[in-house]
Amino acid sequence: QQGEAVRQRRARPAAAMIRGIFIINNYGQPRCVKFYETVSEAQQQQLVRDVFLAVSKRSENVCNFMSGDRLSGAWGKGTKLIYRHYATLFFVFACEETESELGILDLIQVFVETLDKCFESVCELDLIFHADKVHYILDEIVMGGLVLET
Repeated sequence: QQGEAVRQRRARPAAAMIRGIFIINNYGQPRCVKFYETVSEAQQQQLVRDVFLAVSKRSENVCNFMSGDRLSGAWGKGTKLIYRHYATLFFVFACEETESELGILDLIQVFVETLDKCFESVCELDLIFHADKVHYILDEIVMGGLVLET
């Protein structure tokens, strides 16, 4: 068991890392999902459901980050969910627990402002019909789970 923990630590980079990014509407339908760790398709679908259930049940009066202990699979312990709710969309970043909450909240704000400039008042339909542009913008900001630009 101790050998397994050592292997897992060696497999991860030393820098704090983003594990996944989710843009989910108020009904739980994913509009953009990006994983920075290898996850099976079945586990990806379960993580989308778990993330949506975790953030959608929270009151608007609480802070925008929470422990990801309730997430299924390997993402449970040591994962933190940092999110913002804009109109009909949840922008959720699943990060290692050492990641800065305020830094990620600022990153979400920059991402949304960039989408807003690109699509002139972004809406959910823009994310559906222009998924390639959304992924391109996201790839310019985050690559391999590490933040490139803010």
